Amino acid sequence: MRLNKYIALSTGISRRAADEAVTQNRVLINGIRPSMGQQVSDTDTVTLDNSVITPGVDTMTIMLNKPSGYVSSREGQGSRTVYDLLPAELHTLKTVGRLDKDSSGLLLLTSDGTLAHELTHPSFQKVKAYEVTLDKPLQPLHRQMISDHGITLEDGVSKLELERLHDGDECKWIVRMHEGRNRQIRRTFESLGYNLPRLHRTHFGKYMLGGLKLGSYTQIKR
Repeated sequence: MRLNKYIALSTGISRRAADEAVTQNRVLINGIRPSMGQQVSDTDTVTLDNSVITPGVDTMTIMLNKPSGYVSSREGQGSRTVYDLLPAELHTLKTVGRLDKDSSGLLLLTSDGTLAHELTHPSFQKVKAYEVTLDKPLQPLHRQMISDHGITLEDGVSKLELERLHDGDECKWIVRMHEGRNRQIRRTFESLGYNLPRLHRTHFGKYMLGGLKLGSYTQIKR
């Protein structure tokens, strides 16, 4: 079977998108970069974005309302992990991006490599929204600096969209962002002298947490 057909049958994406994945070096056959139009046999192992794909095998995606105190990885190094909240049959799913240990809220886990790529690659510009509580009122100047000019961090400028969660409350904010560098929101506010007792993600692209209970998960369709 031609490689692009194999990928299309395995993931549901178009053959053109499959060809693009090959040219972007996101596909491996038996750990080796394939050529365009290469044939795939039954004994070959094909991966897309480091996830094994097989025609006729359905992918699965779940949304978890992560509590604080859990790390978003398999190795907790003494801490509880999000996989402790899931049954064993879901432990093969991979997290889509991460929430740090002290943060809570919407976390996606999937076996769909294409979906994971679309949600995390900067070119797709997926908006993420968070409810943030500061340890003291946000000064107007600092709000303007964050929203209009951005804050220079060690890994580049951080620019966030800010909206009050409640009128008149300068401690609780809705924060929206398109990128997702490590602890970016926390580092942005901490650079201005604020601590964040609560950082809770509510939206990731088209997915929203809604009324999902803390510590619970639900299967979602792409």
